[in-house]
Amino acid sequence: MNIIERVLGKRLEKIPKEFVGESEAAKTIREKIKEAAASNANILIEGESGVGKGLAGEIIHNHSGRAGKFIVVNCASIQPALFESELFGHRKGAFTDAEEDKRGLIEEAEGGTLLLDEITEIPLDIQAKLLRFTDTGRYRRLGEEKENKANVRIITATNRDITK
Repeated sequence: MNIIERVLGKRLEKIPKEFVGESEAAKTIREKIKEAAASNANILIEGESGVGKGLAGEIIHNHSGRAGKFIVVNCASIQPALFESELFGHRKGAFTDAEEDKRGLIEEAEGGTLLLDEITEIPLDIQAKLLRFTDTGRYRRLGEEKENKANVRIITATNRDITK
């Protein structure tokens, strides 16, 4: 029994049932999922479309012990002008159509995990704010002066070569 199995115990027994395959590659992926679930680190999952990056993220969340929600957002589906509001939320009056306060995805995922699929589609200016959040756990809603703190694990996924 390795350290990860000792830490998580019985919770890891479900992983082979959720993630099928007996090849060496599948076994390696299953081990990486176990390691990720045992950690509180933010995670980047890379792979071609359709290989199960979202499933891997969900399994990591389900076996991490985090009590909050697992929320998935496809970054390519959010208009760049609305990205900050979607991610961090906004106060009423922060911009023309902000008719009421809005909770962002980070606030919705409190205590849980936020999977940002197609992470490479996030606008450059928002990347800096997201980096600050991953470093400090702090963020600001649009139109708000006070900082908020959230306990959210970020899992990102991409089908692109992120080094490029």
